[in-house]
Amino acid sequence: MKKKVIIIGSGIGGLGSAALLSKSGYDVTVIEKNTNIGGRANIFKAEGYTFDMGPSWYLMPDVFQHYFKLLGEDISDYLDLVKLSPSYRVFFSNDKELPIVDIHSDLEKDLPLFEKLEPGVTPRIRAYLKRSGEQYEMAKDTFMYRNLGFSIDFLKWKVIKKGIELNPFQTMQSYLNKWFKSDRLKKILEYTLVFLGSDPSKTPAMYNIMNAIDFNMGVYYPKGGIYEIVKALVKINKKNGTKFITDSPVSEIIIENKKAIGVKLNNNEELKADIIISNADLWFTETKLLKPPHQTYPERYWEKSVLSPSAFIMYLGLNRELDILSHHNLRFGEDWKQNFKELFDTPQLPEDPSYYICKPTETDPGLSPKGTDNLFVLVPIPPGLNLYEAEMKNYRQKILNLMKTDLNLPNIEDYITYERSYWSDDFRRDYNAYKGTALGLAHTLKQTLKRPLNYSKKVKNLYYVGAGTSPGIGMPICLISAELVYKRIEKIKTSKPLESL
Repeated sequence: MKKKVIIIGSGIGGLGSAALLSKSGYDVTVIEKNTNIGGRANIFKAEGYTFDMGPSWYLMPDVFQHYFKLLGEDISDYLDLVKLSPSYRVFFSNDKELPIVDIHSDLEKDLPLFEKLEPGVTPRIRAYLKRSGEQYEMAKDTFMYRNLGFSIDFLKWKVIKKGIELNPFQTMQSYLNKWFKSDRLKKILEYTLVFLGSDPSKTPAMYNIMNAIDFNMGVYYPKGGIYEIVKALVKINKKNGTKFITDSPVSEIIIENKKAIGVKLNNNEELKADIIISNADLWFTETKLLKPPHQTYPERYWEKSVLSPSAFIMYLGLNRELDILSHHNLRFGEDWKQNFKELFDTPQLPEDPSYYICKPTETDPGLSPKGTDNLFVLVPIPPGLNLYEAEMKNYRQKILNLMKTDLNLPNIEDYITYERSYWSDDFRRDYNAYKGTALGLAHTLKQTLKRPLNYSKKVKNLYYVGAGTSPGIGMPICLISAELVYKRIEKIKTSKPLESL
């Protein structure tokens, strides 16, 4: 008799764990509150424009490739991957010397730029990226695929020594200060922390491995958009027998004798299972789907937590193409420290924000009508802000005004034929996100070392997957999370990536 598994939520982590378990012979059902499968990796179409709603960067191609291979699949059968060149474009506000720079994720191409930013930096940037690459391989081989609290070999000196080599007690900011002097170069090396929802002054230096991912592997894009990843995972799941139920919010995880035995839906229907995995927001799972005696991470835990930012997003359909933009574009505010202070310490809408623009039509013109572009404009803002409509309207105008100056597009408002905005309350509504955070828990030192475990300490047969648990935030990391929860269920103790199911 096959063991029944119910997975709450169909984000990348939920889909990833479903595929591994169904391939291994479990009877898997995925329950999704929304109409679309995919969680934050959502999609919508309007007036001829196609918009990926959430993740837009395809990083860590080695992790994706490993995951598909683990399922006995060839990733190229599902995704048509394009390596971007340039990987991204950076706009430095009020910088007359180098207002716009392109990063190619090819050191030989990028070295002339780095030398302009900091003369004589070549040997140091080579050494820095070599060390980052070694640390990335070490982290992948020793820590990323390790279930915390599972194996006593975590206490062995060899493992501790490797951990120390990852500089866990230094901040990214202080670590970079030892290597480089140029503020602009350091900003380029720190921007990846935005994907971790963290402040460089509070993020462990071990995340310099993100630079190895960026510069040594490059940035890719799946033709058709990021949602092609979701479609691929759904296809593999269905091939292996996974069932999907959409438009069905879960209201409760049913517990009997301290054991999870099923879920109750909003319509009061009850579904039974031997194993429950939640890919829903972990705060929501713990505080809303479980009663207080069964909560490993009750409300007081979340009140003390540091959250990653929320976001103000504009989805813009334009009536023309914009040559000034590349596929990925980053605008860095002048006062970097003040920007992070406004996001984390004194929560307010940033005065001089850094923001990100994705123009997928640079690589994939079929995502909008011929001769036009679509833009995804994301501005990090603090979670938990209660904003009035007038404040949101004024901030939208502020960002458009910045774009007019930064991108030299004084008439950009005349180009907009379609517009949709997305705020913290939308993250709350669509994804049950705590305080409307876009990503979840920030990767501070404490929250990196003590990330929530991927199982309940209070309830048997209840597991967690996705960005809320270990190892953390990001699509490839959520696939690692899926592998970790599979290992946990199967009682596989290896700390290395699995070679087979």
